[in-house]
Amino acid sequence: MIILITGAAGPTGRAVAEHFEKQGHTVVGVDKDDVDLLDRAAVQALAERVDAEHGRVDGVVHLVGGWRGGKTFADTDLDDWNLLHDLLVRTLQHVTLAFEPLLRKSGNGRFAIVSAKAAETPTAGGACYAAAKAASEAWTRSLADALRDTGSAAVILVVKALVNDAMRAAKPEARFEGFTDVRTLAEAIGGLYERPAAQINGTRLDLTA
Repeated sequence: MIILITGAAGPTGRAVAEHFEKQGHTVVGVDKDDVDLLDRAAVQALAERVDAEHGRVDGVVHLVGGWRGGKTFADTDLDDWNLLHDLLVRTLQHVTLAFEPLLRKSGNGRFAIVSAKAAETPTAGGACYAAAKAASEAWTRSLADALRDTGSAAVILVVKALVNDAMRAAKPEARFEGFTDVRTLAEAIGGLYERPAAQINGTRLDLTA
């Protein structure tokens, strides 16, 4: 399969890439140094390049993210909203608009984003983050509707937070309770291909349960 990973340079992106590469799939990893995902023309050019080289894409794993917040609702800084809107929503819009035709062409494609429990249970200080995550979920469900009956699917994977080996090494005393290991996330994304598209399209898969 041809798997595109955005945000590929981070620990999560590396874990997902390793999972698919071990199975013999081709991974196209991009990060901010490769493509500016806030530049729609650049993202469209990326999609055209992938199409020209591979003829399709069988998976798009969108891992661009970030967090900003305050201690109270009144402390909310709307500059945080501007940043999170760009990171969590605008990049998602550009990637999905460019790659939806390639996912349709695959006939067995999977699109995945990582969302957070915060989208359904916002905290007072996390209004900007929760709202941006909720918006990204709604956008992904719209993509799911576009992919209906194509054999491809768009899925939302829900975590409390992610943890990796470097985080554990930096804080060996921390328990990271309720966190999802990046390798577990990678396995869950790989597992999307083991289930019929119609069964998972537009769903939220909770990895915290």
